[in-house]
Amino acid sequence: MEIYKFTMDVGTTIDNYNSISAFYTKIMKTMEPTNIGLIYIEPGGVVGHHEAPVPQLFVVIQGEGWVSGDDSKKIVLKHGEGVLWQTGQAHASGSDTGLTALVIQSKQIDVPPNK
Repeated sequence: MEIYKFTMDVGTTIDNYNSISAFYTKIMKTMEPTNIGLIYIEPGGVVGHHEAPVPQLFVVIQGEGWVSGDDSKKIVLKHGEGVLWQTGQAHASGSDTGLTALVIQSKQIDVPPNK
């Protein structure tokens, strides 16, 4: 058995996209082109506006925050809620109070419809 830390203090600072107080901790990378990780956004933090290089699933697992698209209109997301961006879709995310999000990036992401 191996124990791993996935907390913010072992993450890396997100310096791209004019980001502020945002960190990324990768959980794993499969043999397929899939990345799974955590993004930590501190209060007042932002992951700046950028295009998704591949489909990205962003699921808030703690706290709450916002996401926006090209129109810069902020849509509030709370824990347990998420968003799927397709390749090339421009977006940003942030939080006034802090959040942790699970991020899955892959050439193919199939999300079942909500019931």
